[in-house]
Amino acid sequence: MNDVTLPRNAPPPNMAPIDFETELGPLPLQGVLPKGLRGTLVRNGPNPVVPDPKAHWFAGDGMLHSFTLADGQVHYRNRWLRTDLWRAATEGRDLTSSFQKARVSDEPPPKHDGTGNTNVIAHAGRLLALEEAHLPIGFELPTLATLGATDFDGALSGSFTAHPKTDPRTGELLFFGYGTPAKLSNGMSFGVISPEGRVTRFEHFEAPYASMVHDFMATDRHVMFPIMPLTASMERAQSGRPPYAWEPEYGTRVGVMPRDGSTADIVWWRGPSCYAFHVMNAWEADGSLFADVFQFDTPPLFPKPDGSPASDVPPPSWLVRWQFDLSNPSREFTQTRLAQIPGEFPRMDERFAGLPYRHGWYACHAEPAPGAPPRLYAGLVHIDHAQAEQKTERDMYMFPAPDVVSEGVFVPRSPDAEEGDGWLLATVWRGATNTSDLVIFDARAIAKGPVCTALLPHRVPVGFHGNWFEEERAEERA
Repeated sequence: MNDVTLPRNAPPPNMAPIDFETELGPLPLQGVLPKGLRGTLVRNGPNPVVPDPKAHWFAGDGMLHSFTLADGQVHYRNRWLRTDLWRAATEGRDLTSSFQKARVSDEPPPKHDGTGNTNVIAHAGRLLALEEAHLPIGFELPTLATLGATDFDGALSGSFTAHPKTDPRTGELLFFGYGTPAKLSNGMSFGVISPEGRVTRFEHFEAPYASMVHDFMATDRHVMFPIMPLTASMERAQSGRPPYAWEPEYGTRVGVMPRDGSTADIVWWRGPSCYAFHVMNAWEADGSLFADVFQFDTPPLFPKPDGSPASDVPPPSWLVRWQFDLSNPSREFTQTRLAQIPGEFPRMDERFAGLPYRHGWYACHAEPAPGAPPRLYAGLVHIDHAQAEQKTERDMYMFPAPDVVSEGVFVPRSPDAEEGDGWLLATVWRGATNTSDLVIFDARAIAKGPVCTALLPHRVPVGFHGNWFEEERAEERA
């Protein structure tokens, strides 16, 4: 089957929301479901109740999709997060998200609890849906029922990242916020939540300039805050221009903070202008800090300050290693490309988060057919960093055109399995049938194809992130 040809700038065919909630199962299976794989994969993404072609994709109402695996069967469920925005939309009230909307009034926008549409995590006995401008929103398994926003007993305020980091050694959850407490400002926050759910640290600081900071890095001894020139401006917003815009002349700054210090100890490093939404991992060795990120030359989906496109064509992103030599007095970090195939949505074995690691995975692009747009997220790649001078990605699986795959989520085979030994779970949209499947790979042999596929009769729209929750956690909330 050939690539589907779309009009220039047309959205991908699986970008549109679905308009229903349902429960299905057991789903038809192809292959054999691994016996030791018991739990629930939950994926999150924008799914606006009232689609608005003028709204930014990032602003859509959050919808959770769950696949529960047990006893040789797979069951599916989806639910919207019952937020203030969702309730307003279902009741016909005008309470839309203000994300990337120009404001022509000095009146503050109506307050709400956000969309919760970006990620899902578990911490201290809670399941949390996240997006980066508001507090976490609790939910339950297996029902996916919304429990509402949480401030951890009044200890949190302002924005909370969609990409907090769990320290596998201490069990602490590290988090940050940007544009806080003043929206679109250079104000930021950093904090720590104990394994028991107590906020033990919450500090504010100022970045060199205001920007969109989607992800950050944490090692066992340092935290790094990347400030890249996708800038934020209240003045732009109030004058009818884009609140977030690409201004490469600002350059890239990265704040490096010792974890045993405070935000007053942040040292700002410099690097070339670029943008990275996501980090695969960060660690330290031999007097340097390292971070593997997916780096764009210019960010997708955002304009220049005057509203014109930041790039003439959709920009690719590449797996790039940033190195911070702590003995370098110039405080300039270096960038080295690692992989030869562009992509996004990196994941790793989270048991090695913040530590030296070997295995990672990402969703990769495919070469387009003549006259067709680039086919983004056409396959999955396994990176083995122990293979020196890896010129081409040897462990890779490409789906037939025009299928599109999600981020892959790694699940270890057992708690004490060696790094990378386990399963990689993803959803894939099937262009020929306009449906979606859950696919399960042996994580270190994905080139062999899925070991099991669970078939849905409908599609799961393009989303952002997901995570795996062990069976015990699902049962606790049943």
